[in-house]
Amino acid sequence: MIDIPDALIATQSAYNGEAGRAFVAALPGRAAEFLERWGLRRDGAAMYGVCALVLPVVREADGRRAVLKLQPVDPETAGEPVALRLWGAAGAGAVRLLEHDPETGSMLLERLDGHRALAGEPDADRAVRVIAGLLAELTAVRPGAVAGATGSGAGLRGLGEAAARMLAAAPDVVAALVDEEERALVRDCAAAVREVAGEPGDRLLHWDLHFGNVLARGDGAGWVAIDPKPLVGDPGFELLPALVDRFDAGAVGKRFDAMTGVLGLDRGRAAAWTLGRVLQNACWSAEGGARRLAPEQAEIARVVRGSVSPMGRG
Repeated sequence: MIDIPDALIATQSAYNGEAGRAFVAALPGRAAEFLERWGLRRDGAAMYGVCALVLPVVREADGRRAVLKLQPVDPETAGEPVALRLWGAAGAGAVRLLEHDPETGSMLLERLDGHRALAGEPDADRAVRVIAGLLAELTAVRPGAVAGATGSGAGLRGLGEAAARMLAAAPDVVAALVDEEERALVRDCAAAVREVAGEPGDRLLHWDLHFGNVLARGDGAGWVAIDPKPLVGDPGFELLPALVDRFDAGAVGKRFDAMTGVLGLDRGRAAAWTLGRVLQNACWSAEGGARRLAPEQAEIARVVRGSVSPMGRG
């Protein structure tokens, strides 16, 4: 029997409505199906996130410890197995994909050390350096070069399309905000994105690499990225989560410099895409009725905007 966590039921219902409730209702049968199909046995308590149920398992054929990840197929999850395969082929620091069912989105993944997350690292500077190192590996992969296609052609979304959507929504975000300084900040974010939108980039992005999405391998072989929301684009779009995580206003500039240095990024372009990430989050918040920017996001935008010369070239 599979006990579905109440929190997963609540988030699926809130975010996905009837489709989310149908997904939850199907989970016990889906778990049983893939336990049998892939020759797995349960090996611990279920885990969950916002959208997925994760079951620790052992593969009967060889005794390998793994996890069975069950999640809906949607625009955010559809590219995950594609990205994991590409990173796996390149030897980049991402969780290894062992099996995948395209119809349901179910995946069998290597089991990592769930008790050793980067979120538990007491030294935030060290955690940021770990994130930067992982991003350097992950964003070194060009899907077009590996798969013979880019963007949606490889089953992945493109940053160019995301940029067009956020620029189209920016005037409505500005109109919704009640603080004039924040309105100016959003206008500046949009102006920065317009400068770089014509060259959205061709690298494979994780899009959500915060401290909680990094776990240690059980064999002590280093840190590994999990739960990507893959996108093809410029690596500068990857920096914001590590600036927000364990937020420290005084450390924003130092973190930005550390990551751009490790990744070898042009600081002006990285700043523009970081401001784009703030704009994207502002668009999502405005859709939910927010009339102020999140304070930490606004401060990051101020610091990054002020760290480069005008017109995003620094």
